[in-house]
Amino acid sequence: MTNGPTTGLGSMLCFDLYAASRALTAAYRPVLADHGLTYPQYLVLVALWNDDDVRIKDLAATLHLDHATLTPLLRRLEDRGLLSRVRSREDGRAVRVALTAVGDELRSIVDDVHCAITDAVGLDADERAAVQDALQRLVANLSAQPAGQGA
Repeated sequence: MTNGPTTGLGSMLCFDLYAASRALTAAYRPVLADHGLTYPQYLVLVALWNDDDVRIKDLAATLHLDHATLTPLLRRLEDRGLLSRVRSREDGRAVRVALTAVGDELRSIVDDVHCAITDAVGLDADERAAVQDALQRLVANLSAQPAGQGA
């Protein structure tokens, strides 16, 4: 027995995640616009601020993006002088991505962005931690499923 409708958007976890993702991404838009960044570009920079000079393959895995999606993002950031892409000396097939000095200087925006988004989200620290933990478990559970199969 259920406590409500079992059909429609209101019963779909995927829709709630989609709507929340769009709303959260929209909250980033005006904050990042001041720095000429899109949300996906910001994610690339955050990943590199945490672990610089990495193979594109590893960066793609960190960001849960495929190579075809990541490459144009990297190209635009490189065109702005925020990062460089260089063939690996150890493996000529691999390309490494590293921040430039200009890209590293942008790290100074993290606190302002974080504060603005924390205010917009409106959850206290415990609520944010609980939501983030649940989402990370969800990603891990779904990532463990064989391709094309549900839970």
